[in-house]
Amino acid sequence: MKLIQRSFEREEDYWAIRAFLRKVYLLNGRRETSWPAARLDYWRSRSSDIAGDGSLEGGIFLWETEQGDIVAVLNREDDGHAFFQIDPCLRTSRLEGEMLDLAEQRLAATGKRSGRLALAVWTTDGDTLREALLADRGYQRKPEWQHYTRYLDLTYPLREVCAPDGYTVRAMTLDDIPSRSWASWRAFHPDEPDSDYEGHDWYESLLRAPLYRRDLDLVAADESGNVVAFCTVWYDDVTRSGYFEPVGTMPEHQRCGLSTALLHEGMRRLKERGAVQASVGGGGASNPHAEGVYARAFGSDCDSVTGWVKYLGDGLVTE
Repeated sequence: MKLIQRSFEREEDYWAIRAFLRKVYLLNGRRETSWPAARLDYWRSRSSDIAGDGSLEGGIFLWETEQGDIVAVLNREDDGHAFFQIDPCLRTSRLEGEMLDLAEQRLAATGKRSGRLALAVWTTDGDTLREALLADRGYQRKPEWQHYTRYLDLTYPLREVCAPDGYTVRAMTLDDIPSRSWASWRAFHPDEPDSDYEGHDWYESLLRAPLYRRDLDLVAADESGNVVAFCTVWYDDVTRSGYFEPVGTMPEHQRCGLSTALLHEGMRRLKERGAVQASVGGGGASNPHAEGVYARAFGSDCDSVTGWVKYLGDGLVTE
């Protein structure tokens, strides 16, 4: 089959990619060997405001049939990180090789710590086709980057988990935006100076994402009404699946059971809305603390995912 490769060009491409991701997600049995559409929405909403990831035109590439049907998508997320979205019915070593060639040419970036041009490619552990390709091309698996994607079948009864004493779990309100944004900064930048905080404009961008729903944007508030933990749930009614991203708690409120309470409230709301599956990524070697929380909430059904790295031009090193 002849395939045509091109760059992301117009707004219509975004919606076509979302439809493609939904189709592939179902073909893959709701396993995240490709991105769910919600992850694309989340990336786009945050990239221009806080992540410095650049425009979609410079970070997404498509492979199409002569009839214009998408077969594969190559995209970045953070600088120097490549993700492959491929129709499993049309996946070949040749196609993945072409995608890797283009990723090295267009998506590699200079690492902040190493100061060297590099590309990281993420893959599900045990994917022999991609692992063989990466090993043959000189990529090195990074065990410390391993994490899990966990799944929960929502057709079974859910256990009830209440908020800890002194806290309230509820949906976010518009008045919560400054507090919710500050909680996110504290949760994900605990060792950085507060003077680096840039406000909540990025969060207002998130609210405009296609799959965003405020009734599924959950927060835990303390007795003063301040947001101290959060869990945004993205529900896709086409795939009947829910995607949890991000989940976090301010350092001074961790180990109180807030993330667990938020996750279970999210699962309950998803099930009420017709979802049959929930998923969350994280934990594993890259985040042992999150691993315990997610494993207890979601159980043992998971895929292990790891990044492979190649330093371009200068050979392989270990950071």
